[in-house]
Amino acid sequence: MKPLSGKRVVLLAAHEFEDIELLYTILRLGEEGAEVHVATLPKDAPGHFHTRPYWPDKPITGRFGSTVPFYVLGEGNTWHHRSVDDLKAEDYDAVIVPGGFAPDYLRHHSGVLKFVADMHRHKKISAAICHGPQVFISVDAEEGTDMIRGRRVCGFTAVKHDTINAGGQFVDEAAVTDGNVVTGRVPDDLPAFCREIIKGLS
Repeated sequence: MKPLSGKRVVLLAAHEFEDIELLYTILRLGEEGAEVHVATLPKDAPGHFHTRPYWPDKPITGRFGSTVPFYVLGEGNTWHHRSVDDLKAEDYDAVIVPGGFAPDYLRHHSGVLKFVADMHRHKKISAAICHGPQVFISVDAEEGTDMIRGRRVCGFTAVKHDTINAGGQFVDEAAVTDGNVVTGRVPDDLPAFCREIIKGLS
């Protein structure tokens, strides 16, 4: 029996996600037995566009060209595709927000904020890396939660002052767990970040 057998996790993605933060996490958690879902923001969501180049039917595309659906990972094997509009907290044990510029799109979607807030209120593992904590900041502001406020968190240095202004204690560490909230710093810290998620789910 693998440590995460029977656990279901969902990663949130939108245009300009950080490719390695999405792909590494899928593979690492799947390796431990988790059922991994990737939920994408609707391509026609207000303000959601891809800049290099943009056309309405373009697949959700990362900063370095990876797409969801993936061309190299068959759906139904390592991962399953969902829409963020279909997510329910009772269906998952963890939600994970990779970085890149996607969090800036995700944080404008009310359904994403409500889902993440519901996960947090049910004490499910809520994890974010790099720019991902931006989503948690918006959840706190819109949903009245404490995902950042009063917690030790880390992330990319660009979100340091946003984190502090939101009432968090920003720390320069590879990965931090504070209650059910897990944060990671940058792609190089993915192994530590995933270890904290696995520990929280085990």
